[in-house]
Amino acid sequence: MDILQEHLACARASGGVFARSIAQPPWGLQLPGTIQLTVHTVVQGRAWLWLDDHDDAIELTPGDLVLVRGGRDHHIAHEPRAVCISPERFRELHTDDEHTDLRNATVFLCGAYRFAGDVGLGLIRTLPPILLLRTAANDPLHDVIAMLSRELSGPAPGQQTVLDRLLDVLLVLAMRAYFEQNPTAPAWYRAAKDSRLAAPLHAIHSEPGHPWTVPELASLSRLSRPAFARHFERALGQPPLQYLTDWRMTLARDHLRTGELTLAQIADRTGYTSPNAFAAAFRRHHGQPPGQWRRTELARPSEPIHGT
Repeated sequence: MDILQEHLACARASGGVFARSIAQPPWGLQLPGTIQLTVHTVVQGRAWLWLDDHDDAIELTPGDLVLVRGGRDHHIAHEPRAVCISPERFRELHTDDEHTDLRNATVFLCGAYRFAGDVGLGLIRTLPPILLLRTAANDPLHDVIAMLSRELSGPAPGQQTVLDRLLDVLLVLAMRAYFEQNPTAPAWYRAAKDSRLAAPLHAIHSEPGHPWTVPELASLSRLSRPAFARHFERALGQPPLQYLTDWRMTLARDHLRTGELTLAQIADRTGYTSPNAFAAAFRRHHGQPPGQWRRTELARPSEPIHGT
């Protein structure tokens, strides 16, 4: 009953950039807030990371993993008061650093992640602006970081595929660790661990096109209909059918953005008997018909993953 996996699959997360950097001090890098999610880890040496105020900088040591949510620019440097420059200028200045004495150098990995649609944005919003995870030697995250470092140490056949998969693993392990440790994890994540709600939640997420009823969902929970409805609303903050509708509309918005499906196909996948029934439900939910909503969304300029 893996709701996190279903969210990640719907979000179609993809790694846009992945780089291993070697920098001799002084060095500093400024990364734009237009990157939806950035992953950093230090392999050798140490680094400092902050958003707006260098007085709030956090120290990163080998094995630490940090996720930075998009929105504000962030900085990573050899010390909190270092001058930070663009990625392009950083590469120019530190291209030859790997050929110098590496004892004083910092070796660190940076990955940029892009998520598709509202499901992806919903996942990102569950994270704090900066999420720092300190890994122990026996932590799976530690092993993945070591594998990434080895893979990035030189070119190899099929390397981009390997990097993409390792970055996927790193992201899932980081999110899982955060959600397990944090009482403010998404309600759906906490509810999916409840044996009475796991099956109905999985059913809603995996089969949104099915005409679910409260009695059907209650039978999956092995609770009476009233007990299920009360328990679901306490855990998720809304009645079961409202949660189902919201999930269907989230998926519908993502389908509309991609333009890969017709309205009839979207209606079928989201549990509506006809395009007209879907359009009416969408209008009630969003205040405008799906075609108009899609045209407005497609007219919005897309944000580049590099911020350039």
